[in-house]
Amino acid sequence: MPAPVRFGTFSVVARDADRGEFGVAVQSRFISVGSVVPWASIDAGAIATQALANASYGPRGLELLRQGVSAREVVERLTRADAEREHRQLGVVDLRGEAASYTGKECLDWAGHVVGHQFACQGNILVSSDVVEAMARAMETTPGDLPERLLAALSAGQKMGGDRRGMQSASLLVVKDQGGYGGTIDRWIDVRVDDHPSPIEELKRVFALYDMTLLTREDPSTLLPLDRERVQQVQGALKALGFYFGPVHGNYDPPTQQAFSKFLGVNNFESKERKDKKVWPSVMNFLAEAAREAEERAATAQKPVYGALDAGPGRAAGERRRKGR
Repeated sequence: MPAPVRFGTFSVVARDADRGEFGVAVQSRFISVGSVVPWASIDAGAIATQALANASYGPRGLELLRQGVSAREVVERLTRADAEREHRQLGVVDLRGEAASYTGKECLDWAGHVVGHQFACQGNILVSSDVVEAMARAMETTPGDLPERLLAALSAGQKMGGDRRGMQSASLLVVKDQGGYGGTIDRWIDVRVDDHPSPIEELKRVFALYDMTLLTREDPSTLLPLDRERVQQVQGALKALGFYFGPVHGNYDPPTQQAFSKFLGVNNFESKERKDKKVWPSVMNFLAEAAREAEERAATAQKPVYGALDAGPGRAAGERRRKGR
């Protein structure tokens, strides 16, 4: 039986007490790292299991956390019962914000971890300890909410060299109470890049679209009024995209509102629709870019050549049709 493949990986587990969120971010030179390493639940905490990963650490660890077992004790219990513990790596943060990590002695160099306030960074087969140290600094100094800090930590780790074998996959998992689709589950953010030459940058791109479509993280103070000039921009863009067919007059009248609503629905942006004659900057940016691309396609589209069939291979057939044969 072939030996299991090791995850050369760097990850961070963290809690945001103010917003009630737990999350895990991870990158690896391994296919679909998000399917094995990250685990989180709003009623428990967050876990990253890697190196010669024992995937059962995820569900078993979360169950212990639900019972009130501390992060440090969860690490102790999981590894103590594991004959392969020296090949494992583990990061945990609990409901109280206590964080703990474990790096087995047989994990491939460089391997180690940094534990900070309400977060833990860990990695193996890394270029050096600089990777997890940079991740920890990013967690401590990056402004914003948990997903922004987690993504910043991944970027900081990669900037210092990351996995010494290279890059392949990345994942971002964040849970919050009723944060999931429709408010029925806690899986607020679950974005994965399974195979890509620049997985962290691709993860950021996919997250930006996920954020635009499913989340409401934008600052309300950035909302833009739908004044005459901005409505003209909306009407012009919707016209280019085939949603609006009236004049570009700058009045936010019912036909304009209906066209805008349809555009938002077609692009799955229902959560961004407002009734107060204001619009999110992200929506305006997306609309403008979509219209620009549509106009470029229209400008470069090949014009039809009328009568081309009469001059080409179909000429004889056309003549027979005209003669009634």
